[in-house]
Amino acid sequence: MIWAEARGGAIGRGGTMPWHLPEDLAHFKTTTWGAPVIMGRRTWESLPERFRPLPGRENVVVTRSAGFEARGAAAVPSIEKALERTRGSVRDEYETHLRRLAEDPGTSCQDPGAWPPRAAWIMGGGRLYRAAMPFADELVVTRIELDVPDADTFAPQIGPEWRLAEQGGPLVSTTGLGYRFERWLRR
Repeated sequence: MIWAEARGGAIGRGGTMPWHLPEDLAHFKTTTWGAPVIMGRRTWESLPERFRPLPGRENVVVTRSAGFEARGAAAVPSIEKALERTRGSVRDEYETHLRRLAEDPGTSCQDPGAWPPRAAWIMGGGRLYRAAMPFADELVVTRIELDVPDADTFAPQIGPEWRLAEQGGPLVSTTGLGYRFERWLRR
């Protein structure tokens, strides 16, 4: 799962992110590139139309609205269906990659960038994060030094079943916001 949160766990206000942090957007793109991304319908609708679907990634939208169409993305009724769908696509990419390695012994498998993604990324919103938390094994969190008193959407709590694997140092955005990147792994 991947998200950015302000103090108090705020991740949204009125269907938008209440900050502008270009470095986090770049981090999100680098982290999720090539992997499926799973999002709720409101998150899909909050993306500017010119960015839908997110390029370079299979987009899967979880919605209870029967017949919902997300042009360029797959719509599924539950997090379980989304994970089932993306698990299959990631597995298929790995099997294809392994076949290529077997067919061409000169191909290097040392370069991790040459390998397809190992996972799908849950990218919001709040309700989907809470539903997906039991299925997750990794959390990539951007902590933003910002108070959002009128926030209406919040990140899930990170409980004792998680351990902080990496904590980046404090950074300052070109916009002046302080932030840091964290990576959590399930114990």
